[in-house]
Amino acid sequence: MTRLNPRQREAVLYVDGPCLVLAGAGSGKTSVITRKIAYLIQKCDMPARHIAALTFTNKAAREMKERVGSLVKGSAARGLTVSTFHNLGLNIIRREAKTLGFKPGFSIFDAEDARSLLKELMMKDGEMDNDHLNMVQNQISNWKNDLTTPEAAEELAQSPAELTMVRIYERYNQALRAYNAVDFDDLILVPVHLFNTQPEVLARWQRKIQYLLVDEYQDTNSSQYLLVKQLVGGRNALTVVGDDDQSIYAWRGARPENLVLLKEDFPNLHLIKLEQNYRSTSRILRVANHLIAHNPHEYDKALWSEMGLGDEIRVVKCASEDAEAERVATEILANKLRRGGKFSDYAILYRGNHQGRLLEIKLQQHQVPYKISGGSSFFGKTEIKDVMSYLRLLVNPDDDNAFLRIINTPRRQIGTSTLEALGRFAGERHLSLLAATDDIALQRHVPKQNLERLRRFSDWITRVVERCNGPEPVAGIEQMLEDIGYEAWLHQNSSSAKAAEKRMNNVRYLTDSIQKMLERDDGEPLTIDDAISKLVLRDMLERQEEEETLDQVQLMTLHASKGLEFPHVYLVGMEEDLLPHRNSIETDNIEEERRLAYVGITRAQRTMTLTLAGKRKQYGDINETTPSRFIDELPQEDIVFEGFSPATAEQVKATGEQTISSLLNMFD
Repeated sequence: MTRLNPRQREAVLYVDGPCLVLAGAGSGKTSVITRKIAYLIQKCDMPARHIAALTFTNKAAREMKERVGSLVKGSAARGLTVSTFHNLGLNIIRREAKTLGFKPGFSIFDAEDARSLLKELMMKDGEMDNDHLNMVQNQISNWKNDLTTPEAAEELAQSPAELTMVRIYERYNQALRAYNAVDFDDLILVPVHLFNTQPEVLARWQRKIQYLLVDEYQDTNSSQYLLVKQLVGGRNALTVVGDDDQSIYAWRGARPENLVLLKEDFPNLHLIKLEQNYRSTSRILRVANHLIAHNPHEYDKALWSEMGLGDEIRVVKCASEDAEAERVATEILANKLRRGGKFSDYAILYRGNHQGRLLEIKLQQHQVPYKISGGSSFFGKTEIKDVMSYLRLLVNPDDDNAFLRIINTPRRQIGTSTLEALGRFAGERHLSLLAATDDIALQRHVPKQNLERLRRFSDWITRVVERCNGPEPVAGIEQMLEDIGYEAWLHQNSSSAKAAEKRMNNVRYLTDSIQKMLERDDGEPLTIDDAISKLVLRDMLERQEEEETLDQVQLMTLHASKGLEFPHVYLVGMEEDLLPHRNSIETDNIEEERRLAYVGITRAQRTMTLTLAGKRKQYGDINETTPSRFIDELPQEDIVFEGFSPATAEQVKATGEQTISSLLNMFD
C-alpha cells in the first residue's frame, strides 16, 4: 500500500459500495486491481474463491494472476477467479451444461468455424460472395452481443434482405445446437439467457462470486454489461476500472456508454479518478489531453506526470509515402546509434495493416530488425488449423469440433442436413460424432447415400490412425494429406498459385516440426500423440515467447498498441482518410478516431513523432493528401513542424553533421 498514491489507495480501500475507477493511460490501474484483491482477502477476510476479476485478453488475465500471486502467498489465493469474460462464460456453460441441454464435451466454434457453417447454410440458397458472407456473420455477432434473439430480429426486420438474414440466423443457431456447439458470442449470451430464465441458477453463481472486479470496462458490450449486473445483483460489491478516452473497439460491439449507465444502475456509485501518469513526459500528456478534450465527456480528467517536461512533439511531413517510410527507418537507425539503447525501444504505429508493408521493406533495406505485432499466429493460419484438426481427431476420436472442421475440408458432399441429423443422433446416444457414424441405428436417420459417405470417411480415418501409429507416423500424415488432395485444395481456394505454395510450405513446416520432435535423442520416446500435444503446448509457444524478447523495432496497428508503452514512438500516416479513417468520416464517427490517436500518443514515454506524406497511392492513383484534422487540434506551442516548408541550407548541414558525428561516436 505504501507504493500507491492517494487516489490509488482510496480505490483499493473503498469496499462500501460500487466503485468506478476512471483510470487514465499509464496510471497504474493493474496495481489497483491486484492490490484490491489482496486487500479483500487479507484485510476483509473474504475467501479468494468468492472473488472474481474479469478482463479481455488471456495475457492481461495471466499478468493479473501472477501479480496477485506475488501479493497473496500460499493457500490464501486458492480458488480465485481471474479470467476473461469468455472464459468465465465457458465455465458457467460447462457447470450448467445439463440444465442448458448440452452433452459433455460440447464444441466451441471460433470465427472461422462459424464462417464455414454459415457458408454451408447460405450456399443452399444459391450464389453468395464473401462480402455478403462477412455482412451476415457480423450482423449475427451484433445481434448476439445486443441480446437480440431471432424472434426479436424478425420483428425489427424492415426489408426482404433483412428477413433472409434473420432466417439464416435462426438456421445457424439450430445447426449449432444440433452439433452440440456454441460460438464465441454464445459464451456470454447463453449464460445471460440462463440467468434470466433460471433464478435459482443465478442465485448459486451470486453465492459463488461475492465480489466482482472488471478491467477495461469501456470495452464491454451489452451482453457483458448485463452479465456483470446479474452477477452483482443487489449486493453492489463491484469495482470497475475503465477509461472512456481509450474506448476504440466500437466496431466489435464495445459500448463506452456502459460507463455512463453505471450511474443509473448503481445510484450510489463512488467515482475515483486516477490522473497521475507513470509512463510519459508532461509534454506528451499535455498534447494528449489537448487532443482528447475535443471529444464530449461525461467524466472529465487530465493526466499529469512527474517525469519532467520532455522533448517537443515533432510533426514531420514527407514528400511521399515512400519518403515517409524511408525517413522513419533511417531516423530510427540514426537515433539508435546516437542514443544507444535497443531497437525494441522504438515502435511504429499506424491505422491500417496495409501501411506496414512499405515500412517493412525500408527497415529490411537498412538492416533494422523488426517484428510485426497483431498478425495471425502460426496456429491461427487456416491451413494449420485444418491440418491440426485432422491430427486432433487422430489422437482424440471424441473431438467433435475437429470432426466438424474437417468433414468437408476438402468437400466430401456431406451437407448440413446430414450433419445436423448426425449431431442429434449422437447427442441422444451420448456418442461422439465419429463414433456415431458407425452406429447401426444411424441408417434410420440419414439417407443411404449420405450414410455411405460418412462411413467411408470413418473407415478412412481408422486406416490413417493405424498408419500414424506405425513405425513412420509422419509418412502416415503425409499420406493422409495426399489422400485428401490438400495441396490441390489450397490451389483452388487461394488467391494465387504463389499464395497456395506459401500455405503448403506452412503445412510442410508443421510436419517437419513433428518429425524433428520424434527424432530427438534425449532418452524420452515420444508417440505421435505426445508430439502433437507438445508441438502446440510447448515447443511452438516457447519459440514465440523467445521471439518476443528479441531486440526488434515493433510495428503494429493503433488498435494492437493499446496497453503497451515504448520510449520512442512514431505514429505514421497522419492524414485525412487514414487517421481519421475514411469510413469513420463518412459515418460521422470521428470521436472514436480521435480516441485512437490519443491511445497512440499516450504509448510514448520519452519522444513522440507524427508523420504524414504529401502524396499517397490510393486505388492505383497517386493523390495529394490533406493533413489530419487532429494535427490542428494539438497545442501548437508544444509542436515542432518539419517539412512543411523547404529546409534551409543550415538545417540540411546540421542534420548531416549530426549523423556523421553519431557514426564516429559508434566507431569510437
